[in-house]
Amino acid sequence: MPNISTQQLTELLMGIARAQAATIQGIESAMTGTRSTHIMPSLQNVAHLHDRPDPTLVDLPVRVLLSSLGRIGPDAANIKRELDRLLGDAPPAAAPAADPAPAPASAPAAVASGDEELDFSKS
Repeated sequence: MPNISTQQLTELLMGIARAQAATIQGIESAMTGTRSTHIMPSLQNVAHLHDRPDPTLVDLPVRVLLSSLGRIGPDAANIKRELDRLLGDAPPAAAPAADPAPAPASAPAAVASGDEELDFSKS
């Protein structure tokens, strides 16, 4: 079986999300209000947006779909970076700091800012 790169996996996730978004848009055209009333709350729940700031491998496809439903669309570079992080292929420069015991007050700020070097969820 050939090895798939994170770039190829990123493109595959984006393509699947586009197909799913087209299906949701078709349902919305046929039944106005279904997207905002039923589909979006369910997707947001499954994506764990409120209880996990950083997506897991299971959450990532749903989050790509949610971004596909937005006005801007998914960011391929961001998806690839998340896949590299989740699959353990992140470059050494993006690795967490060597000190695994940060001050407790700094951890929430690091997650909120999205700074890769201060991501303490791996420890």
